[in-house]
Amino acid sequence: MFSTGRKLVFLVVILSAILSCQGNNKKSSNTLYYNIGGEPSTLSPLSSSDGYSQALHGYIFEGLLEHDLDTYEWKPALATEWKISKDKRTFDFKLREGVKWHDGTEFTAEDVKFSYDVIFTDDFKAIQLRSYYEAVKEVQVIDKYNVRFIVKDDYFQNFDVCAGIQVLPKHFYGKPENKKEFGKKLTGTGAYMFTKYDKGQKIILVKNPEWWGNTADTEKDTWPVKKLVLRFSGEENVSLELLKKGDIDFLGLRPDGFVKKTVGEIWENKIDKVQTENKAPKGYNFIAFNFKHPILGDVQVRKALSMLFNLPMIVEKFEYNLTNQATGPIYIQSDYANPNVKPTPYAPLEALKILNAAGWKDSNKDGILDKVIKGKKTNLSFTILEPTQEMMKYLTVFKEDASKAGVEVNLKNIEWNSFIKLLEERNFDAVRLAWGPAGVDWDPKQVWHSSSFAGTGSNFIGYANKEVDRLIDESRKIYEKEKRIPLLQKVHSLISADYPYIFFTNAKFSLYATTKRVKRPKDSFKYGIGQQYWAIK
Repeated sequence: MFSTGRKLVFLVVILSAILSCQGNNKKSSNTLYYNIGGEPSTLSPLSSSDGYSQALHGYIFEGLLEHDLDTYEWKPALATEWKISKDKRTFDFKLREGVKWHDGTEFTAEDVKFSYDVIFTDDFKAIQLRSYYEAVKEVQVIDKYNVRFIVKDDYFQNFDVCAGIQVLPKHFYGKPENKKEFGKKLTGTGAYMFTKYDKGQKIILVKNPEWWGNTADTEKDTWPVKKLVLRFSGEENVSLELLKKGDIDFLGLRPDGFVKKTVGEIWENKIDKVQTENKAPKGYNFIAFNFKHPILGDVQVRKALSMLFNLPMIVEKFEYNLTNQATGPIYIQSDYANPNVKPTPYAPLEALKILNAAGWKDSNKDGILDKVIKGKKTNLSFTILEPTQEMMKYLTVFKEDASKAGVEVNLKNIEWNSFIKLLEERNFDAVRLAWGPAGVDWDPKQVWHSSSFAGTGSNFIGYANKEVDRLIDESRKIYEKEKRIPLLQKVHSLISADYPYIFFTNAKFSLYATTKRVKRPKDSFKYGIGQQYWAIK
């Protein structure tokens, strides 16, 4: 929820199935009830990689600086002043004095240094963060309220990742004896304090009375609500009922929910439906293929499968033309999107020709294509893991269309935490998932560089393209955006041509609904909705 400089992208499941919440129609005038879309896979900020954990942590932890929602310029947070050396290799931050962690311990430069050091400490499994901080040589404590970042390599986001680093309390996370508590307690410096966690139900946060922002001019009018209740409803029909009953005050909507499921008197008199545009980056849904799979490791098979996915129908029938067909791993409105890359066409006959040319035939006339692989007749059959119910209709259409071409697609619905475990073990054929939005300035390394496969890195499919690696590495050293753009547009083109995912859609609009008791200064700021400015009427 806070706007920081971290460009880490997070896995989200988009309307994940979750246990419904018990209603409570007695609404406090000091409490807002939010739906964050799913239950965090872990409370620990050191190892989390899903968007639900990020949503929670955004209320509790802070960076040194944060982005202004209208200008995207940096403004003070835990640091009040900053200085960049002429060679862009040294960044000095003057820390805000008198800031306290939620447990009363004073915040100092030691916490900032620890927050960097822990990223490269194997015990804490913060692998997904490393690609962003690998250019940092060291963090020096100058004195109690001054800290210096020294970088060893050129990287265009060096200052951004240093300024936006999520600062953690050394006195808590730095003690090995506290490891068992990392998933149970959260101690930050942010506007809200973690107070209660009902598994499968909700997390309760209360306003931090000692938050520095309460008296800072730069945070005027932010976070006015005294208490937040974060619910985990991801299945859309359940979430809509919670909103109608007043059990939640905010719900992000998918196009089908916005158009078809939010009509009637209650949606006119008690709930505000909002369709708004902003320049915030957009995420995307996808089906990802495991490159180690004996069938799906073949680019011709992946290409054919992409051509069997009826994306035009999806946009029209399921998303009511409120989305754009995705063209690859970057949203199409981005400056880094290659305008010459077009969406993969829906072309079943051409897909079958490609499969036939790759040696796939129906040798025994059972309706399923087969091929001899390593001396064994192998059917063109694979399983897609799906962590929601809501997205099954997309996959069912794909399954039926693929079947007509002789491809057997099996669908398996799986619980989120079990899903994540299989993902980390690389134990899957294909998965349906989504990436949350990356930063305004795209750095593909976290997901698309071959080095990001190691451990539990975000390149969980094992994608590797030497030219993509080279271009990513080269682009990261270029500070001038206009010079980076052609390199990253080439990266966009190369990745799309490898068909690592079946890319779904990019949102055109931000769609959401709030109860009438929510007071919003405006529907959206330029770079985000701006929930930190919401109050209760």
